[in-house]
Order: sequence, then C-alpha cells, then structure tokens
Amino acid sequence: MSDFPTEATEALRAGRPAATVDEVEDALLSRWPETRLEPSLDRIRAFTELLGDPQRAYQVVHLTGTNGKTSTARMIETLLGALDLRTGRFTSPHVERINERISIDGEPLSDEDFVAAFNDVAPYTLLVDEDQPHPLSFFETVVGMAYAKFAEAPVDVAVVEVGMGGSWDATNVADGNVAVVTPIGLDHAQYLGDTIGAIAGEKAGIIKPGAVVVLAKQPDEAREVLLARAAEVGATVVEEGTDFGVLARTPAVGGQVVSLRGLRGRYDEVFLPLYGAHQAQNAALALAAVEALLAGPADPADARGAAGQAQPLGAELIGNAFGRVSSPGRLEIVRSSPTILLDAAHNPHGAQATAAALEDSFGFEQVIGVVGVMADKDAEGLLAAFEPHLEHLVVTQNSTERAMPATRLGALAVEIFGEERVSVVPRLADAIDAAAALAETGDSSISGGAVLVTGSVVTVGEARTLLRRKGAR
Repeated sequence: MSDFPTEATEALRAGRPAATVDEVEDALLSRWPETRLEPSLDRIRAFTELLGDPQRAYQVVHLTGTNGKTSTARMIETLLGALDLRTGRFTSPHVERINERISIDGEPLSDEDFVAAFNDVAPYTLLVDEDQPHPLSFFETVVGMAYAKFAEAPVDVAVVEVGMGGSWDATNVADGNVAVVTPIGLDHAQYLGDTIGAIAGEKAGIIKPGAVVVLAKQPDEAREVLLARAAEVGATVVEEGTDFGVLARTPAVGGQVVSLRGLRGRYDEVFLPLYGAHQAQNAALALAAVEALLAGPADPADARGAAGQAQPLGAELIGNAFGRVSSPGRLEIVRSSPTILLDAAHNPHGAQATAAALEDSFGFEQVIGVVGVMADKDAEGLLAAFEPHLEHLVVTQNSTERAMPATRLGALAVEIFGEERVSVVPRLADAIDAAAALAETGDSSISGGAVLVTGSVVTVGEARTLLRRKGAR
C-alpha cells in the first residue's frame, strides 16, 4: 500500500469495512496506480487463489488490442444477453464512475454492491500484501473484485477486457475460451515495446491452449506473431476477411446499417446505433466471438470449427441485440445546438478512426476540437491525425496528475495546426464553452459547426459529467 495511507486504508488495516464508494475508491487509489507496472502474475495469482480461483467458475471471452476493446466487449455482452446467458463484464478505465468497471447483465454494480464486492475481498488483499515483495495494485485489486463478483452472481460468461497488453495483465489469470484481438497499433510503447511486433507479442499472451482466437485485420507484423502464438499453444484461429467480416455498411440517422458475415451465416440490414467503420468492424468481431463461444472447443484442423456447420443465430435476435448496443464516450452525442460529441480516442490509431467516422457519418461544415491528453501519450501523432478534420483546436487538460499541461500541449498543437488555429484554455469547462462559442458563431467560415471533445478517456469522462450537470440545470 501507499507510504502515506489514507483514512480509508487505515480503517481497512483496523478491520473496519468501507461504507461508501468514495471510501472504496480512496483505498484503491492508495495502492499502486494502473500505470505502474511490475511484470508478474504472482500477486494476482496469490490473490485469486485465496479467493478460491473464482475466474474458473464460468466461461471467459478475453479481449486485447489497441483500440475498440470496450465497444466490442459491450456488443458481446449484449449478444450473449439476447441468448439468455447471464453475463459479467470487466472493462477499464471507467468513463465517469468506478462502478462502471464491473457490470452484471449489462448494468454497472450499484454503489451498495460495489462496496460489498470490495469488503468481501479486502481481508485477502492484506494477506497478499504481507506475503509478496510488492503490494497488490489498484488494478489487480479491482480484477479480483470482478472475478469474485462474477462467481457470486453467478454468471454464465465473463467478458473481460485487458488493462494493458496481455501476458502480464492481471486479467490473464483467467483462461479465455475465446480470445478476441482488436486491431493492434502503437500505444503504451514505454510498457509494451516500440514496434508492432513487440506489442503483438505482449497481447498474444491471452491466447491459451484450446482457445478460439478471433482476429481483426492486423498489420502483417502483428498477424505473424499472433498466428505463431496460436500455433504454439494449439489454439484455433478465425480471421476477419476470411472467416467473418463486414459485407456492407451505410451511414444512417443515429448510427449505421450493416451487413455482417459471421461464422454461422450472413446477417443483413442490421441497425447499429454507433458511428464509423471501426464500430462496424467491432460488431463483426463481437458476432464471431459469440458464435465461436457457442460452438464450444473447436478442431484446430478446421479454422471455422463447429460454428461453420451450426445454424445462424437468427436475424431478429441479432437485429434486436445490436439495436440496443451503446458505448458511452465513443462518438457519443451529448448536446445539440451546437452538437457536442465525446470520443475517447487517445492514440493516433484511434484518432484516425474517429476522424474517418466524422467525415463518413456527419454533415458538419466545421468541427471545433477540445483536446486534453495524458502526458505519456503520443500527443503529436494524435494531433496530426485530427489536423485535417478540425477547423480550430481548443487545448485543455483534465484534472489528473497524469494530464499533459495545456501549455505544453498547446505548443505542440501550434507546430501542427498553426498559431491562428489554436487556443489554450487550461480549465476543461471553460474550454468546452469556448469551443461551443466558436461553433455557434455567425462567421461564415465556421457556421454549422460541432464540437468534438477527445484525447483521453479521463477528459471525456469529466466532460460528460460537466455537460450532464449543465443539461440537468
């Protein structure tokens, strides 16, 4: 634990249970932060063993990749729910509230349940801390809470998103029946490696013996690494473009209409209430993952496995399920007049997908950007990806210590956008107001404008809270 224990951690050591979510979050935040890594599964294994290895009590769909994990996980969860299977979902980071990280049947844990989940595992955290060279981290503790809660529910399937990488990620004490790998790009290079191949090698760690691997289209270097890992452990591989994929998509009001080819058949004219080609790709991945899970253990000699001979899931079921999907903070419209969108793109790969979706799915004459990034991110690459698509950029920062100072980000932005297209407004609320004013101006050069708040999940979460409060007032 922290060398500067908070009131909540002192209470925990004294055997007093937490009473509120704020106390739980306080105790969790006193531990190693999510960005501090010590590559070992020893602590989380010791933790889950004390908890009775709850992660072995249900089937697991495990997701890794650079972008798209959370949206894909939410789609998988919705499809499984439509099949009357009880689900648990673990995703990170959260957008607004820490409860979002652990969901049962599509709903985040209530405050009462989240506190209970923490109190149930808290005594075991102290035992692990005393026995290991390093204490359990924030992330490891929440993973243990999630796995234990899923077993208690109990769920039929846990849909689990890695925090970072794969091999050493705390979620990897679970053996996924299905491993989903979304597109891999450069991100977290200081932790995972500075080449696509090195990053793919870390993410390939979630591929376990006998699993089915659902691969999005990958750069050649990543694909080779992932296929080699699958062959090494005897996992079955199904690939986008060969075994499943997006056959057609048309932007529509409130989202898009897609035709998907799954492992079991074709599903046409499916409405997806999310924007962009990348979300259609996520839908294809989710569909293939669910079909693969339902097929059970597959024959490694048959890349399509048992799903290839099974009956389609049913057009009505697929249509109803995808029609209910949501993904907060992913090109989410939270206000009109002017339109304000929130998108959690935080690396160049994600920014490119978001920018393409803006051009593809919206008719805005101009878009004003509000960008706040974390200090350890490729801010220059992200800004360069957005530059052709934004009329003006309002640079800001979120409230966390990890945020890149607005003045530093502004200097980088001026080099890419030019001084006349950049404003520096350190306070996020003021930055959003400044961007909205620009979008609403009568100046013909930026009429019909919209505002895009982006650069970090934290920035988007804080903006979402601010704008929802304004809406309530």
